[in-house]
Amino acid sequence: MSRDTRWQALLELLVERGRLDVDETAAELEVSAATIRRDFDQLAGQQVLVRTRGGAVAHGVSYELPLRYKTARRASEKQRIARAVADLLAAGEAVGLTGGTTTTEVARALAVRGDLASGSPALTVVTNALNIAGELAVRPQFKIVVTGGVARAQSYELVGPLADGVLEQITLDVAVLGVVAFDVTHGAAAHDEAEAAINRLLCERAERVIVAADSSKLGRRAFARICPAESVDTVVTDSAVAPETVRRFEEAGLRVVVA
Repeated sequence: MSRDTRWQALLELLVERGRLDVDETAAELEVSAATIRRDFDQLAGQQVLVRTRGGAVAHGVSYELPLRYKTARRASEKQRIARAVADLLAAGEAVGLTGGTTTTEVARALAVRGDLASGSPALTVVTNALNIAGELAVRPQFKIVVTGGVARAQSYELVGPLADGVLEQITLDVAVLGVVAFDVTHGAAAHDEAEAAINRLLCERAERVIVAADSSKLGRRAFARICPAESVDTVVTDSAVAPETVRRFEEAGLRVVVA
């Protein structure tokens, strides 16, 4: 197991459990206790976790993995979702992309679409995510609009009132939301209220809204609501989604695309 793969597994376990023991984690990942101690020390040095005697704990109840450590989680599912979302977008449209691992994959899927290889512009992308803007800025056929704001280290998203002035001056054909939770009753949500506020503005400026979320995020709720379910037109998810979850969204009037 490579270090990156091991760190990914460690952090996923930490998110699930909140606390890890060196010996138990070593046995679970089939590596030595010395390796896990070294991993914990290095991750603590990056302020991703807090080192304790005999183990490690998350930074608190609102603990959230930085984006760079979330990219491998459900990677194949996110790539399938991204391709399905990209297929729903037409050349020449103005598209809003929020931050997140799934929306980053949507940007990558758009970048390799053959029919978007040229145009004036082939696509207009409005985003508050610095990493998405950076990946697409090298595509001269795309017009990239970046909101203002203050960057969040966890997600590379720009947040705060500086973004309002930009978003109030534009109109979007579609907004693609990356979410941490989406539920028929509680709507689409994020962990951070500042991110949720910017994402909500993107939705309000769009003609239609697509939620791109793997099945683990459906039927869940999170702290900061982005928008109610009725504001969403389509949800794109993976084939592990429960039939009952699909039924509930469809009964609420949403189109569900399973990738």
